[in-house]
Amino acid sequence: MSHTPLIDQIAQRVEHLLLRHEELQRTNALLASQLQELTQERDLLKSRLGAARHRIDALIDRLPQGTEAKDNA
Repeated sequence: MSHTPLIDQIAQRVEHLLLRHEELQRTNALLASQLQELTQERDLLKSRLGAARHRIDALIDRLPQGTEAKDNA
């Protein structure tokens, strides 16, 4: 019966590893969710930045041509 403690130790170690694996899977799922949210937020901000740039370019195009020459003088 000297093998029983060894088997118990192995079983305990396997149980611990299974719990750790489940914990890591949950953590990974949370991180994947956060990554998806941040990716969507980044894409939205990039879109808003592009729209703002477009509006600024349109405003610059509407400026009178003479203003640029006066500012440089």
